[in-house]
Amino acid sequence: MKSYYIQTWGCQMNTADSQRMSGALERIGYAPAETADAADVIVLNTCVVRQQAEDAAVGRLTALAPLKRKNPDVVVNLMGCIVGVKGNGRLKQLFPMVDVFSPPSEPGPLVQFLAERDGLSQMEAESARRFALQDELTTVLNPQNGSFALPSAERGQLVSAHVPVVFGCSHACAFCIIPFRRGVERSRPVGEIAAEVRALAEQGVKEVTLLGQIVDRYGKDIADGPSLAQLLRVINDIDGIERIRFLTSHPNYMTDELLDAVAELPKVCEHIEAPVQAGDDDVLANMKRGYTNDDYRRLVDRIRSRIPGVSIATDIIVGFPGETEPQFQKTVDLLSDLKLDVAHLARYSPRPGTVSARRMEDDVPDEEKRRRHKALEDLQAGVSAEINARLIDQTVEILVEENHKGKWKGRTRTNKIVFFEDGAEWKGRLARVKITKASAWSMQGTLVD
Repeated sequence: MKSYYIQTWGCQMNTADSQRMSGALERIGYAPAETADAADVIVLNTCVVRQQAEDAAVGRLTALAPLKRKNPDVVVNLMGCIVGVKGNGRLKQLFPMVDVFSPPSEPGPLVQFLAERDGLSQMEAESARRFALQDELTTVLNPQNGSFALPSAERGQLVSAHVPVVFGCSHACAFCIIPFRRGVERSRPVGEIAAEVRALAEQGVKEVTLLGQIVDRYGKDIADGPSLAQLLRVINDIDGIERIRFLTSHPNYMTDELLDAVAELPKVCEHIEAPVQAGDDDVLANMKRGYTNDDYRRLVDRIRSRIPGVSIATDIIVGFPGETEPQFQKTVDLLSDLKLDVAHLARYSPRPGTVSARRMEDDVPDEEKRRRHKALEDLQAGVSAEINARLIDQTVEILVEENHKGKWKGRTRTNKIVFFEDGAEWKGRLARVKITKASAWSMQGTLVD
């Protein structure tokens, strides 16, 4: 049997895309390989949001050149944001070892190439043709029952799965390359998403995370379209699913309807991802975020008042063009005042084609970016440790994901990592754990029952 190997960089959407590519390849007779050297098909699913991720993918691709020369029959597929929805005519010149270029979320080009090369049966070729005609990912179907199929290695093993609900983005923040590489936003139909979630539940998945670059804009590209809150209510009624999450949100589109759905629906977890990106109003305006420091503070108050016990995570970029020390201090003050549960931090790097790269000078030295990053990292570590310490001696419910170095690892509804020891099999089960130790990043506990 022929085999495939997939390497993935970047966000949860890329992880979901790779999972679906695996399902598509298995549908036409390929099995997973342990290493790239052992595979007949190699897929590199790429990210360009940060220069570091792009450099890593390009370096890996360059390293495959000797393998391709040694074995010309191996198929190399470059996929994802390096390719983009519009393609790039220079890519074939830059990377002659690549046989197939695939846009984000699109298994069609590779599947069609393999169908034609391998001389598949009429039924298999028609299946490949349907994949190739898709403008974007819909579902990877199980030929036996017509339902969404996980890769074989994950069926009955995967506890938590990512489900894309809206592709692309139409907001166009000044620093963000996603609209250029993943295209305008396109929402999937409610029925299609629900069918995929039901199929995941049948294959053992207990938790789903609904994905979108701006997930709370779900349905806004459709006249009189559904809202994310309405979608959550549909998914909440699906048997077998224990927990529902969604990310990433944008402060401008977080409605009371959505917050009420989180508060009311028993399966939707009390955790909100609401990136602020910066604390200074001028920097936010230059980023084209569309809100102010005070707007964000009021949003956090509104979230906490409507969802008791909620945890809130944010994203922050340090060193955006023109950011002065006093402006950065406003970000420090914001984090210090709001005491959010998690802050995902990044140093600004210009991405080709974005507004900030075309119109703004990257004038904050790298050394200063690193200093600001470290300052926020240290601040947030103290805040997170303080928040988690409040859970010591309390009992929390976790969904157990895996056994990690002899301990069971799971997450609370508020997305906090908890470890405990027990001799029984707990993967995929809900466990009640009394917290005994806490740090900024995780907690330890003992099984209650």
